[in-house]
Parts: sequence; structure tokens; C-alpha cells
Amino acid sequence: MGSYTPKPNDAALELTMPATREFLGGDLLAQSLAALGCKVAFGLHGGHLDAFLIGCDDAKIELIDTRHETVAVQAAEGYAKVTSSVGVCFVTANSGFSNGLPGLATAFADRSPIFCITSSPPLRDAETNCLQGFHDQVVLAKPITKFAHRVTNVEEIPRLVAHAWRTAIAGAPGPVLLDCPIDVLFSPPRMDGIAWGAINRPLPYPPGPAAEAIQEAVELWSQAKRPVIITGTGARGTKFAEDLLKLVETTNTPVFYSPKYGSTVPYGHRLRGGPAVRLALLGTINEQPPDLVILLGARSGFLLGGRNGAILPNTNCKFIHVEVDGSEIGRSHQIDCGIISTSQNFVGSMLSALQEKKVSSSDVWVNTATSLKDLKNQFDDEPEEMSPGRPHPHHAIRKVLQSLPEGAIVCIDGGEAGGWTLQNIEHSRASLVMVTTGYLGFLGNGWGYSLGAAVADRSRLVVNMQGDGSAGFHLAELDTYARFGPKILTVISNNYAWGMSQAGQELIYGEKTPKRQASKLNPRAEYETVAAGLQCASARVDKVSDIPVAVEKLVNSGKPGLLNLIISDKPIHSNTKAMVNAEVGKDWIVIPYYDNIQRPYYKQ
Repeated sequence: MGSYTPKPNDAALELTMPATREFLGGDLLAQSLAALGCKVAFGLHGGHLDAFLIGCDDAKIELIDTRHETVAVQAAEGYAKVTSSVGVCFVTANSGFSNGLPGLATAFADRSPIFCITSSPPLRDAETNCLQGFHDQVVLAKPITKFAHRVTNVEEIPRLVAHAWRTAIAGAPGPVLLDCPIDVLFSPPRMDGIAWGAINRPLPYPPGPAAEAIQEAVELWSQAKRPVIITGTGARGTKFAEDLLKLVETTNTPVFYSPKYGSTVPYGHRLRGGPAVRLALLGTINEQPPDLVILLGARSGFLLGGRNGAILPNTNCKFIHVEVDGSEIGRSHQIDCGIISTSQNFVGSMLSALQEKKVSSSDVWVNTATSLKDLKNQFDDEPEEMSPGRPHPHHAIRKVLQSLPEGAIVCIDGGEAGGWTLQNIEHSRASLVMVTTGYLGFLGNGWGYSLGAAVADRSRLVVNMQGDGSAGFHLAELDTYARFGPKILTVISNNYAWGMSQAGQELIYGEKTPKRQASKLNPRAEYETVAAGLQCASARVDKVSDIPVAVEKLVNSGKPGLLNLIISDKPIHSNTKAMVNAEVGKDWIVIPYYDNIQRPYYKQ
């Protein structure tokens, strides 16, 4: 195996030349990705991609092949979330690409920097009804990516790869796609004609806050008596976490996290507030809401209570919003200080500014805010077993989370199962929590997120929390888990129903309505048997008292594991009741999962 060193004025890469075959476009693609930091790629095989897949071996890129393309794209998304880098995936032409579209859609909505490689028929065969050549993949991908392009010249690969990579992480992150036709990937490049672009140049510096904005933020912070920070997906990274801890300790400010991504403050720290949804409980203990909310890399929207004022107050509260995407600032709430910056640069600038002016909230407020995560739950006093003889979901899921080793990564999927998990999530003592359904409410994402997270951080246990509804989307990925052996424990909260769908119908139409349309699942499904057949460790539990032993056994099995956790479909989760909001008078029209609207009346 040799190498090709470009002439000095090329300012390019030193390429590795295969020892027994010709250097092709697929090699150039793989080595260009490796030069930018790609170490692993998730995907599913297709012959169109073979030149690239073989090239990944020389480029030292590990390939993780899944059982479905959607999962591959979502695994790249999970990988990106944990590493704060770009996640790479590959899907084959047309059929594979079409299966990957849901992953691109969620990555675009949730602003995940992923790089998707696909291929297509030879350029000469356009519009000939050739194999896997019907859809124009670039046209289809453009609405749900930041950048989508077809490579038509093999020598242009490095330049386009570098451009796409930078686009994925610039400003608001998001997915990019390169369509590399099979003839381009299987063609040898003219070595002296390669367009290197910025392939070997450092990535650009991220945006930082204006000096005037920092001074305004300091003033707002110094005037606040009840400030809180809410972190989101944009607030991550090891260096960021260290600096944020300095900032919150300097200002004595409690930190909450959006359910999409949390938390950067260690479990057990006195300033850790827990999930931001807990702020809605201040009124129940007769305490005032925050008078300053600092949204740090977190977007407003339904994950933070929408516009109902429960989490983000509608009155008597100031807002500082730190975002890389200026269009998000003021999208749904009046913002008093909008700052276009990465969370890292904002925190660093604030630490410098606070050397000149002291800002600190009272210990009384800190104790009030952080006590919310420890408040007694309305379900705590209910029996562990519900009719018809199945465990109460609150007690069962809490016991699972309590049984996990500290420092796990927890990926939350499902509807009501996700609600019960998030409600009890602080009991997991997790290092990172991700609600994988995101802004699209996309069930099944947890399978890919968990795989990507487990590959990104192989030292930690990843817990794939599923409902029996969401679990059905990609159950075959247990085979992927078994083949690659990541430290993943899948927990299926099995209540034999699409829980939120069934509960919503009951709330709107009444408990005595005989039919539950399209909301029932198979009570005889043996998920533990499927897992065992796919060579994973597995167990079935239908008593709360048996959970700790089962979890410990699965975690220590040396294999990916699955727990079929049988639970009751009662009671209805309080979040579902709040979202459906069916208990209104006759003057209102119930709009499930959104704000109700007033019934129109017309004078006769």
C-alpha cells in the first residue's frame, strides 16, 4: 500500500493508495471524510456504494451496518449528539434513500449535524427507467436538509465533502446529503486535477456574542431575584460543561434542562434543577415563577410547554435567549435580550464580564427551584399493582431507573411510556438524557439514537427506553445490537396498547365508549423471546419487586439486553391529560395535543 503526496502548491491531503487495486472515487470520498474527523459511519449495504465501503477500510472508518436505513440515519444523529461532532451515514440508491428520508426529516427538525452519503445510477442512464433510478434524490432531499448536491465529477469530491461538512455544523446545525452516482464512485480521479477546496483547513470559529449584548445580559441578570437557566441541545460539550458549572456557581443560578437534551450539570449538584417541565410545579407549592429565564441553546416550543405559560412565564418575566440561529429568537415569546452565539462562547464571555460585576441569586430561591425535582409525586401513594393485576407504570419505570448504574445515557422513546420515564428520570442518575422523539414526535427514533450513543461512548451503558408501540418500529435492530455488542439495555414498557392514543380517545369520548380505534396491541407478544432469538440477553418482569435483580442480571450479562416490562395501561399520565385538555365547558372545541379553541356562535 503506497501513498500519493500532492505537489506543494496543491495544499492538500496525503492519500493512501490501495496495494492491490486502483484508487477510485470511493477511496477519495472515504479519505476526504476521514480527513475531517469521521471515524465511524452507520448504514446499510447497497452495491452502488461498494467503492466507498471498501475505501473506508483504508481510511480507517468503522462501518456499523443496521437492519433499516432510518435507524442508520438516526444512529448518526445519536452519535452527533454525544460527540458534539458530525455523524456520518450511508444509504443506497432510491430504495435505501427513501427509507432514510424519515431520519433526515427528524435530523432537520432537531438540528442534528449529520452527513448522509447516497448513490444513484450512472449519470448517462438518467431518465431511462434504470434500476433504482426513478426519484431525483437531490430534489427530494433539499426541503429537509441544509445542503443536498449530486457529485458529477470525481475530482470534485474533496471540495464538496469539505463544503457539506462545514454546512452541517455552521450556524444552526443540520443534515447534509451528497449523492455520488455509481460511475463517479467507481471512476479513478486524475490526481493532478483534484479540487481540494478547504478539505485540510481548520473549521471556522463559531459565532460569539456582541460585547453590548453581554453587558445587557449582565444587567438583566443582576436585577433578577428568581433567575433560572434552561439548557438545550445547543448546550453541550466537555469544555462547555466545565465553564457552565463555573458560571452557575459564580451566579448561584439553578439550571434546568429541556427534555430534548440534558444535563450538563452533574447529578447531585446543588444547582441542578432537573427537567424544565418541573418549573410548572411552582404554582402548586404557592411559589412565584422565575423572573428571568436564560434559554441557553434551547428552543421554545412544545417541549418547553409551548405558549401556555406553565414553564416559560407569559408575564412578569424577562428572557435572555442565546442561539446560533437568530430566527429562533422571539419565535414564540417576547425576548428581552437576544444573543446570536454558541452557548460555549456566551458562557466564556459572561465569565469574563462577571469579574467586574457581581451577580448572585439568593439561596432561598435556589433551594425552592431545585426542590421541585424532589417533590412528592401524585402517583407515589398509589398501589404498586393496578387492575387487572399488572404493575403501576409509575412505580415500575421508577424502579427500573433506580436500578441502573449511575452515569448511564438514557434515550427516551414512546408516548405515555416516555412521559412516565421523563417524570422519574432524575432517579436514573444519568450522565445524559435525550428525548429522541423530538419536535416531530417521531416514534422509534430511540433504536438509532441508542446505537449511535453507544458507539460514541463505549464506556457507558446506554438505556433504550421504549413503549411497546414505539418498540415495534425497529425491533429487528436487536440483531444489529447483537452483532456489534454495544452496551445497550432496551426496556419495553409493555401495556398492550398505544398508550397515549388509547388515553386520548378515553379522555375525549369517555371511558364507556366501547371502541378504542386503532390503539390496541397484542397482549401475547413475547419481546423477550424475540430478543433471545436474536442472541441478546432478555427477561420478562411483571412484578415491581423483581425489577432490580432482572436489571442487574441484564446489565452484567456481557450482551445487549432487553427487558419486557409488563405494566398496566392505567392510570392515564398527567401529561396526556394536560395535552388533551378535554375537561372544558361547552363553549370550547377540544383540539387534542394543542390549545383548545373557542366555539363559534352566530346570532340568528
